[in-house]
Amino acid sequence: MKRKINFQFLMVSSFAVVTAAVISMALFYNIFKNQVYDDLKDDTHIIQALLQKTQNSEENRILLERDGLRITLIREDGSVEYDSSADQQNMENHKDRPEIKAAGKFGEGTAVRRSATSSVHTFYYAKRLENGGILRVGKDSENIFQILKHTAALIAVLSLFSVLLCGILSRYLTKRLLSPIEKLASDLDGGSQEPVYEEILPLIQTIRRQHVDILDHARMRQEFTANVSHELKTPLTAISGYAELIENGMAGAQDAKRFAGEIHRCSDRLLTLINDILRLSELDAGEQGFDFEQMDLYKAAEHCLDMMDMQASKQEITLELIGESQMIFANRELMDELLYNLCSNGIRYNNRGGRVTVTVALENGRTFLSVRDTGIGISREHQERIFERFYRVDKGRSRQNGGTGLGLAIVKHIVAQHKAEILLESEPGAGTEVKVLF
Repeated sequence: MKRKINFQFLMVSSFAVVTAAVISMALFYNIFKNQVYDDLKDDTHIIQALLQKTQNSEENRILLERDGLRITLIREDGSVEYDSSADQQNMENHKDRPEIKAAGKFGEGTAVRRSATSSVHTFYYAKRLENGGILRVGKDSENIFQILKHTAALIAVLSLFSVLLCGILSRYLTKRLLSPIEKLASDLDGGSQEPVYEEILPLIQTIRRQHVDILDHARMRQEFTANVSHELKTPLTAISGYAELIENGMAGAQDAKRFAGEIHRCSDRLLTLINDILRLSELDAGEQGFDFEQMDLYKAAEHCLDMMDMQASKQEITLELIGESQMIFANRELMDELLYNLCSNGIRYNNRGGRVTVTVALENGRTFLSVRDTGIGISREHQERIFERFYRVDKGRSRQNGGTGLGLAIVKHIVAQHKAEILLESEPGAGTEVKVLF
């Protein structure tokens, strides 16, 4: 990654340097060319007056050759009357030359080309005279291109130096840019407090937060696996022990019947535990699509209490439903399970002869479900952890009553699926109320 970013930085900087150099050369050449034409234009006015006096002067010819200037007089018909660098008798007609045609039409014209006579690139400026003839001044380009050559060499050296400098800077910037991420890889717990770029700070915070979440999730899975193993081991050990006694003929008819009852009870506990684990896994994964519909929460609570009437009667618990019909948008199966778990806990942890009151009503415009019991209650230090998996306030009583320790964990997930809110109020010896706000 570092090498790739460094290479991309270098390529971008090199492209920028080369592009700037080419554009600079083009601009320089264009400016220089315009400057040459301006000089030729000025020279033409001087030469025009000079030639009128000394057109055939040998001294003038030598002076022009030394300055690199070429003077040509062209008649109106395009024939060459005079040329300072060649024999006009052997020169072709110039009427089709672009600078001559432009001068004849507009009064002046320019051109640059390779001359057939002098074998060099020459800049030409032509001006129409009063008599209809044309005075053309040319300047050989050897000096111009020589300057450009030296300039190009200088620009090439500067470009190379710039690319090398950009390469060094790109390595430094790449290293500095990736340094916080590299340190993060070896310090995901956040011990390092080195300053980082403000732009990547959210990324680092997100990665660290996800790392913490992963660790917490791994710890929870480990604890969950250990708890499941422990919860399964207890009834399986009992089933195996009772079955072994019956198999070896060590139990009489009365004991065998009692052992069979214990095996049945432990089997029911295993089935309940496995069903709760499977349901919790489904809710955790979130892979199952739950169908939501408009349903009457009051009728669902009424149906739940009817189903649990026999269980409550065994402990002389009175079940009571208060409120009125309230429609909510929910999954019917999950609502039945939520009601069952809350009411089952209200019965299981209640006192003999106690009461479980279920209320369905409106509060500040929100439908709520309340399950209140008159049971043993929960002390404040346990209330924050009561929704954790396999967490029990009274472990002995919970197992004796058939509790798996997963009921409230399932309730919490169902509440989250419905984007609802769950509240718990409890006092030891005074009972517990669990309220769900939809």
